[in-house]
Amino acid sequence: MQKTARDMIFSMVLIVLAAGVIWLFIPHEDGEPDIKRVDYRVDLLTARRAASYPVAAPEGLPEAWKPTSVRYKGAESEAWHLGYRTPEGEYVAVEQSTGKRSAFIEDKTQGAGKTDSTQRIDGRTWTRYEGDHYDALVLEGTDGATTVVTGTASLGELTTMAEALRTE
Repeated sequence: MQKTARDMIFSMVLIVLAAGVIWLFIPHEDGEPDIKRVDYRVDLLTARRAASYPVAAPEGLPEAWKPTSVRYKGAESEAWHLGYRTPEGEYVAVEQSTGKRSAFIEDKTQGAGKTDSTQRIDGRTWTRYEGDHYDALVLEGTDGATTVVTGTASLGELTTMAEALRTE
């Protein structure tokens, strides 16, 4: 009986040592994942040629703002999307569409509610939306499309993105 218990303990020690050695040699990711920067210039040119409205994209943002996703779906209400990771590690997206305004805003803000707060950016009035997941700045009905700057970022970062938007 003692021999069996001793053998079992010896086997467990060997298994733990082997697992420890394997764990040491497997790479571990510490910190945030490396998110790839996307080049959206071709997609932007394509969207600007195809869309019936002036497609917006930021100009002059610092290098710390990293574009991470882009798409244009002409068949789906001419929907333009450009996603960014902010210097604070948050998410901001520029969304535009000619689709039904209320449904588009509801979808892109993940159900954020309209507030009474507005702010003037480049001579246009943006409405503030607040939600559990995303907050947003919304520019309604300009040039035939609704523009939404939304995400997990702070109001300051959302404003920075809205201020950087250009349509040419």
